Amino acid sequence: MAARPAALTFIFVTVVLDMLALGVIIPVLPRLVVTFLGGDTARGAEIYGVFGTVWALMQFVSSPVLGALSDRWGRRPVILLSNLGLGLDYVLMALAPSLAWLFVGRVISGVTAASVSIAGAYIADVTPPEQRARGFGMIGAAFGIGFILGPALGGVLGVMDPRLPFWVAAALSLLNACYGYFVLPESLPKEKRAPFRWRRANPLGAVGLLRSHPELGGLAIVHFIGRVAHEVLPSVFVLYAGYRYGWDERALGLFLALVGVCTMIVSGRLVHPIVGRIGERRALLLALTCGAVGFAIYGVASVGTLALLAVPIHALWGLGSPAAQGLMTRRVPASEQGQLQGSLSSLGGIAGLIGPGLFTLTFAWFLGARGGFALPGAPLLLAALLMLISLAVAWRATRASETPPVPESTRAS
Repeated sequence: MAARPAALTFIFVTVVLDMLALGVIIPVLPRLVVTFLGGDTARGAEIYGVFGTVWALMQFVSSPVLGALSDRWGRRPVILLSNLGLGLDYVLMALAPSLAWLFVGRVISGVTAASVSIAGAYIADVTPPEQRARGFGMIGAAFGIGFILGPALGGVLGVMDPRLPFWVAAALSLLNACYGYFVLPESLPKEKRAPFRWRRANPLGAVGLLRSHPELGGLAIVHFIGRVAHEVLPSVFVLYAGYRYGWDERALGLFLALVGVCTMIVSGRLVHPIVGRIGERRALLLALTCGAVGFAIYGVASVGTLALLAVPIHALWGLGSPAAQGLMTRRVPASEQGQLQGSLSSLGGIAGLIGPGLFTLTFAWFLGARGGFALPGAPLLLAALLMLISLAVAWRATRASETPPVPESTRAS
């Protein structure tokens, strides 16, 4: 118990540094790809799209494997080895002499970055069920911090040398592994571990866990739809804001920083009091409603000022993931928390394969005024529609959530 605060701090720092390292390379990786192609920007965009698809595919494949390994050997070795592997992978990318080696590095990054799901299992291990939403909110805040600071730092470093951000990302990950080696205790007792089976570790088999309880399956659908809807922001929002509002890089950077700050406030400060007052189910329904309203405002806003007003409303969507994960972890014993988090990450990987193409094609179709009807906000309105569908599924799936779950000690026995 005395080591728990330091362990939770490490998990928070782990996610911050993982997201920071990922964010640091965002501004420079596309430029590096174009450089390897002799300055061909169009071809570079195509190859960079392949990089993103493969990264999401590796997340889909490897997340349940890492989750099942953590259920068998414990969270600590999987987290530390993943941090070590991610650091060495960034070294490989910093030294990559060709596009092929850079691609190999991106594949490895997709595998090792899946360790974030093990952080979720660690939270479930060391916090009581009624406090898990707060713990998962802490992970959301860590995401916000990483994505606020990472791209800004990467942009500054990339001006000096396009490979310098990779060295900084490597140093962050390796220092994190060293720090965790001395600080991080194991969270999963040996008596609660489960044998490793490939049936549970392969992506399709792992998803079988999500069908083991009606509420669990419904919440998994909510998670998946939400991850698909979220892809509209990295896929088209920069192009949309530039086209509709005439925002330049500075305006977009300030807007994204505002989004990150609001997300961090919601995840780090508001999850615990709101969930404590209204409960996980109502918090989830409120979050999905705010997500739908926020996307709708983005889609219909004709001026940038209205888009700015939508940011705090949309940020309340950040209540949803901690509340949903709090509900889901109650339905799964300690020996399967890693598998649960790996399954959810796999669904996120599938969403990463579907979302970008769905929203970019929608944007292109309506921007071109096919059939004489131009609607540049169409992809954001589509995301709002997906959130409404998710809200309906969540309302139906969680109607019985006030019923006390089976005690964890009984489920694990």
